[in-house]
Amino acid sequence: MITDTEGIVLKQVKTVNGRTMLVIFSRKFGRISVGTNLTGTGKNKSALATRPFTYGEYELFKGRDVYNLNSGRVIKSYFDIGEDLDKFMAASYVMELTDHLLMEEDPQPKLFVDLTEFLETIEKRTKSLDTLVIAYIIKALDSTGTMPELDYCAACGRERKAPKVKWFSVEEGGIICPDCAKDATETGDKSLIYSVDFDIINILGYFRKMPFDRFSKLALDEKVSSKLMDILKSYMAYHLDISNLKSEFVTI
Repeated sequence: MITDTEGIVLKQVKTVNGRTMLVIFSRKFGRISVGTNLTGTGKNKSALATRPFTYGEYELFKGRDVYNLNSGRVIKSYFDIGEDLDKFMAASYVMELTDHLLMEEDPQPKLFVDLTEFLETIEKRTKSLDTLVIAYIIKALDSTGTMPELDYCAACGRERKAPKVKWFSVEEGGIICPDCAKDATETGDKSLIYSVDFDIINILGYFRKMPFDRFSKLALDEKVSSKLMDILKSYMAYHLDISNLKSEFVTI
């Protein structure tokens, strides 16, 4: 069967006999593995479309077990991101995280748009890249249905009363009330309990709802950004088994 789709190349892996496997986040099919004899070093349009950080249009032949690339065309190349080490590390982290979050052939059209907008925004950004990475993580968790609990205590289920929350439990998967925080710090793993001295509810809610063009000049306070990144990484490691990524991102 021959089909086509727009997609973003998340990863390129060389295999035996000159074959290359691409991991493409496609608009139609979600995450797919695509085999090709082309490499990103060629100069024809299909070869250029196989490079990571490329948003392209792909004609595919679907066999019994795998997609094979018939041809590709670059819609937009974000390859220049690689000329800036900080941008490259931040974008590589997001691409690898996306690869781990997505299920094979499970379309995620909203997240696909978020990823293209992230790449557009980080390409123009010069500093505070961590703010963009945090925004993408929050949107990715929301799109995949794995967002932390923010409206009720994740431990006892009571509705959040106070406007500000002071505790986040990684183990419980969200905010927790003072009583549950007290019990958890006395009996549980203290490394999984975070004391929060900023408005985590509004930050997560704002980042979840706002489009990426709103983040072109927005920058979180450095201390807030660092702690929020720690919380999100710990949450993803505990609940999604996503940790120790090869392109581990350091807050900038």
